[in-house]
Amino acid sequence: MSTSTSTSKTQADSFKALVSWLRDALRTPEQFTLSYAAESSAFVRFNHAKVRQAGQVQQANIGFKLINDGRHADLDITLSGDAEVDLQRLAESLQQLRETLPLLPQDPYLLLNHNDWQSNNVQDHPLPDTEQVVAEITQAAEGLDLVGFYAAGPISRGFASSSGAFGWHQANSFNFDFSLFHENGQAVKASYAGHDWNSEGFARRFQQAREQLAFLGRPLRTLAPGQYRAYLAPAALEEIMGMLSWGGFSAQSIASKSSPLQKLYGGDSSFSPLVSLDEKVSGSLSPAFSGEGYPRSDLRLIVDGKADEQLVGSRSAAEYGLTANGAGGGEAPSALNMAAGALPDAEILKQLGTGLYISNLWYLNYSDQPAARLTGMTRFATFWVENGEIQAPVSTMRFDDSAYSLLGSQLEALTEERELMLSASTYSQRNTSSALLPGALVSRLTLTL
Repeated sequence: MSTSTSTSKTQADSFKALVSWLRDALRTPEQFTLSYAAESSAFVRFNHAKVRQAGQVQQANIGFKLINDGRHADLDITLSGDAEVDLQRLAESLQQLRETLPLLPQDPYLLLNHNDWQSNNVQDHPLPDTEQVVAEITQAAEGLDLVGFYAAGPISRGFASSSGAFGWHQANSFNFDFSLFHENGQAVKASYAGHDWNSEGFARRFQQAREQLAFLGRPLRTLAPGQYRAYLAPAALEEIMGMLSWGGFSAQSIASKSSPLQKLYGGDSSFSPLVSLDEKVSGSLSPAFSGEGYPRSDLRLIVDGKADEQLVGSRSAAEYGLTANGAGGGEAPSALNMAAGALPDAEILKQLGTGLYISNLWYLNYSDQPAARLTGMTRFATFWVENGEIQAPVSTMRFDDSAYSLLGSQLEALTEERELMLSASTYSQRNTSSALLPGALVSRLTLTL
């Protein structure tokens, strides 16, 4: 048994012990849900292609909800790893929540899952030795000004309820988020992430960034506002999909007519038939259950350009008479998977011909939310291409365009190859969100200034 498997088993056993104690401590008709989150992460920070900081973070906490007669209250508890100390913290929390519940009103939209479902998924992909990764990064970056952040290790999630449900999830992953800076201050931003480190895959990704860095030394090209043919790399497309995910697929937003994809779900607009989008929980870093206690399965959000399923949390299910499907409180996707297209990576510049190659977009917001109209900035490695060859880096520009144009009427092709992008967020803990996306070739993108 590998170290991470045995660690996961130990964590799961510790969690089960807390669950068992809590079940015995309940007084009828009290109910509970208990969610678990833990990580064991290596962190390495690079500056000027040298290691500036390295460390290890191990942490675990539980989210405890006590329910009685339609009232509920929550507490987060940091676990120490000492069984007696953790049981004491749970006991004190139980007493605190019991004292709080009578002070609260009943919640009309509380919808508990009373099924005693079971789920166990341990993805034990072997992670590379951190020293090996550091050696490969520093060797690849020799002579370059690299700034980056590497995080790796197992992330565990658990859930249990007084109804007998129990879920356990562990996934190993790594994420190397980095930028290469030119001496003129311009930069290429890139990432390499996944379940298992592949030296050849990393070398290819790094070489692509290195080649783009060389072009940043050329004089900047300033474009006039207007409409331009463009290629959006997967990282640029991720920014667009991230914005659309803010309420776009949310049952609550759709029911209250505030979704940016309202016209798509209403059947008034559609994307290109090339666009199919899933919430693909299976095989992802995300657990197959929600913190609310509902099992999650793969959902088909967009099929051949048309809206299909929605993300339904328990509160939306209660309010609008829907069936909960395990969406989190914000009803945003956490395992986006867009179908690949037919454009080979080697043909991107040739098919683009003359236009913009956009590696990243930045600072996105809605300029017209009901029309799914987005505005934001180009940033980092954006290039002017003529006759299939990169000519010059382009000054930072603002775009303003509708998703129904970029992913609809103006979408020419999606790439065969897709890039897996894991969330680099480490606020309070490493994030389990991911997106597997192709690049997109569009015949027209509107630049405004």
